[in-house]
Parts: sequence; structure tokens; C-alpha cells
Amino acid sequence: MRVLLTGSSGWLGRCLAPMLRAQGHDVIGLDHAPGIETGIVGTVADSALVASVFDAHRFDGVIHAAALHKPDIARHPRQAFVDTNVTGTLHLLEAAVRHGVGRFVFTSTTSLMITAAIREERGAAAVWLDEESGPLRPRNIYGATKRAAEDLCRLVHADHRLPVIVLRTARFFPEDDDTHRDLSGENMKANEFLNRRLTVEDCARAHIVALNQAPRIGFGLYIVSAPTPFRPAEAGALKSDAAAVIARHFPAAPALYAARGWSLPAGIGRVYDASAIARDLGFRCRTDFAAVLDALGTGGPLPFAHDPAYVSPAAGDR
Repeated sequence: MRVLLTGSSGWLGRCLAPMLRAQGHDVIGLDHAPGIETGIVGTVADSALVASVFDAHRFDGVIHAAALHKPDIARHPRQAFVDTNVTGTLHLLEAAVRHGVGRFVFTSTTSLMITAAIREERGAAAVWLDEESGPLRPRNIYGATKRAAEDLCRLVHADHRLPVIVLRTARFFPEDDDTHRDLSGENMKANEFLNRRLTVEDCARAHIVALNQAPRIGFGLYIVSAPTPFRPAEAGALKSDAAAVIARHFPAAPALYAARGWSLPAGIGRVYDASAIARDLGFRCRTDFAAVLDALGTGGPLPFAHDPAYVSPAAGDR
């Protein structure tokens, strides 16, 4: 297939483009920032550019990963989020319809599911989050615009039957969290594989599976995260004493963490359930918390990327 990949200079795009080519696809990368995987420099907010790109290439599929993200809130006004995340998505969807593109994958985020109450962990139990969770009340412009873009994907599919799969991805960024400093970056990322993280490689694989299966599915929306070892019945215990729950599932975890000088989470406030994408698309992340413990036990490299110095391509605009 000839595939348009937006966001090709970003963290996901740089991983995804080589994987697509390795499977025999012809990849055209579009990004506002130059990059090794980017053949066309420009923004999806530019309707004339988007039209010209589709006129010049006969795309079989589109993977739309370009976006302004949560850290970009400090660098860009709200209108820039609307222009890129909402208007840009509409430009691509409409161009895909006009040109008879056979499949469209949209990179969304689990962040839009997190209300202020969930973020502040006000409840007595961990919140179990799946594709039916709601009502959705995004807490910032990033989440609000990604939710609007999801709605556009659903609307265009309903009106034109364009096969679309929306992937609500959990965390896979390599940099440190910009709001939590209690744990080291590696310790925090390791903990998050229990409930809200995946590797960029697994995220890329999920996009390829979605691209391949979109015509069969028609329209689908899926959470993409490492499979959690927990069950909904453990939600109360996860909030009050997560370390004990983790030790029951992984008896070696406390000692392995102590040897590294790490801390298990005392409480977990939310859990992403990625079982739907496993059921419908047969996709399961290869890296999970057990893989993290295996690396700690053998002394091998951690199975995820950590780069405190990473800066999003969007930062280059300021």
C-alpha cells in the first residue's frame, strides 16, 4: 500500500515509518518539522497543502499521527490546537473521501478520558477505563480537540463509509512526566506498565494492525495499552494498597524493585483496559510489566525508552 503518515518526524512516526516499509508499504511522511522520515514539510492545518499531497499521490491508506500534545500547551495557544488537531483532521478525512482512500487510522489519546476528578484520584477505588467509559469531560485543550477529532472520524465514516479506526493510546513518550517528580523517570515508567503505558514499538505495531484491518472493522475505537494484570474486583485494593496487590500478582517484584532502589506505587487511581483491541483485532502489546521485571531480574536493558532530554518537534516552533 501507499500510506500517508502524518507526524512522521515525531516519536511515533520515526518508529512507525520503518516498520511500514519493512512490510512492503510505500510511506509518504508529512510533518510540520523536518525529519529523517519526512518527505513533505508542512502542516495538516493547511488545506491547500493537504489537497496537493493527495492530488500528487494515490494513497491506499492514511495514518494520522500528527498532533499538538499535552506538553505543547505551554508553547502554543488554544487556536493552534484547534487548527492542527481538529481542522487538520477534517482536511485529511475529507481528502481521503474525495480520493477514495480505503482505510484511515487516527491516533487519539486516553488523556481525553481523564476528568479532573479522575486525575485527582478523588474516589475510594481505582477507576476502570475502557471504550465505554464516560461521560467524557476532557480537562484541557489537548483532550478537548482530540475528542472533537474522534467525533469527526465517526461522522465521516457514518456519512461516507470510510473505514476508520481510532486508537486511544496510553503513554509512550520517552521524556519525564512534566507534572510528577516523586519518582525517577525510569521507575515511574516501569510502574505505569501496570495500568497506563506501552512502548512506542507496540504503539507502532497497533497502528499497522489497525491499518490492515480497518476495511473489515468499518469503524472501531480502541484503547491501546500494555495489558493490565489486574481485575475490576481489585479496584478498591489498588487504591488503598497497590503494592500488596502487585506483590500477589508478582511475588518477586518487591525484592527486584528494592535492589534497584525503586518504589512500587502505594496507590493506583486508574486502570486502562485494552481487552477490546485484543478481542476485535487480535492485538496485544508485547511489552508488559512482567517484561520489566524480567529485565530487572536478569540485569538486562529495560524494555522501554527513557530520554529526559527528548523534545517534541512542536517545540521548534517557539
